Amino acid sequence: MSEDNDKLRIDKWLWAARFFKTRSLAVDAVESGKVTMNEVRIKPAKAIGVGDHLDIRLGQYHFEIEVLALSNRRGPAPEAQKLYRESDASKARRAEIAANLKALPQPAFKGRPTKRDRRDIERFESATRPGRKSVWGDPE
Repeated sequence: MSEDNDKLRIDKWLWAARFFKTRSLAVDAVESGKVTMNEVRIKPAKAIGVGDHLDIRLGQYHFEIEVLALSNRRGPAPEAQKLYRESDASKARRAEIAANLKALPQPAFKGRPTKRDRRDIERFESATRPGRKSVWGDPE
């Protein structure tokens, strides 16, 4: 899990800690300011060490973590979670956001409309728009 050096590039560490699927996504996040170290904006090649504090914004979620170990190898999720410790406030905030998102109504449709659904849509459109004969808008 830990390597011989005391420092590691932040983009490699973020990838190994499974915050991002690829290193290029980690690089983009760091460059765009979604990842800060010790409340300072950084570059992807910045070396991090044990004890550094990172703020990571992924969509609506915000992680406040402390680096516990370094690894440039991407392993299983339980091993990756040993690389950092998330603050209690951060965990509570993320749980609250997840609960709010779960409470929102889910969309009623799933995937593409079936042939029957398309016929119903066409029937509805022709009834609500006078003179309209086709869904594709071919005027005749």
